[in-house]
Amino acid sequence: MTGSGLVVLGLAFKLGAAPAHAWVPDVADGAPAPVAAFLTVAPKIGALVALGRLAATLPEADVGWRVVVAVLSAATMTLGNLAALWQDDVRRLLGWSAVSQAGYGLMAVVALGRSDLAVASLLYFLVAYAVANLAAFGVVIELRGRTDRASYAGLASARPVLALVLVLSFLSLVGIPPLTGFAAKVLLFSATVDAGYAWLAVLAVANTVLSLAYYLRVLAPSYFEPLAAPVPVLGRWARNATLACGLGVVVLGLGAEPLLDAFSSATHLLPG
Repeated sequence: MTGSGLVVLGLAFKLGAAPAHAWVPDVADGAPAPVAAFLTVAPKIGALVALGRLAATLPEADVGWRVVVAVLSAATMTLGNLAALWQDDVRRLLGWSAVSQAGYGLMAVVALGRSDLAVASLLYFLVAYAVANLAAFGVVIELRGRTDRASYAGLASARPVLALVLVLSFLSLVGIPPLTGFAAKVLLFSATVDAGYAWLAVLAVANTVLSLAYYLRVLAPSYFEPLAAPVPVLGRWARNATLACGLGVVVLGLGAEPLLDAFSSATHLLPG
């Protein structure tokens, strides 16, 4: 029991889940932007898959891991969203957003073994999160690390394509159709309800609505306020990578069905 708890705590650290989440906004804010983008995506993918595989091997009656993960999920998504509400630094906001997204991902782990949608929801969520988060960080990188929320005022008039990518990435993280985040959230909520944790799904819906507030704190000035300062950009390669991620948010949302069919048959990855 103690050993399992310590392993879960270690994976929670890699995942950026409460109570081991504090490093995520610090890294998002302090590390070079490309490194921050990597560290808010890659460890989360590995940790969620590892936690899912661990959970599938634990005897639920003896360990009671499902309730523990559900509480971690609820605490993580709520803490991440509440903290993000007060951020005026865009990179730090993305860090707290990454914390909240870890909470959503844990919902799929809760559903493992109780819902046929669990594996597909987890894998599709990881793809949707990775593409949207990389697109958001790509905009920051292309804007030469511009991080003050006030400096995004008028971005749509100066760099309309980058502003559009930022809109797509943020709305996908919220779960607005037809973007890829919408299918991911619907699957997560369905799997969680199917597993008998309707209270967690209701809390996740409330958190999703709450998250829209802090994303709009960045997007609204970009479109409805005058340009604050000149907007220099990095270069062609960074722009192309950012545009590819932005396009992926749309394409993966519109073409979700083939991916979901493939992920539904990938039960060997998470044998729960």
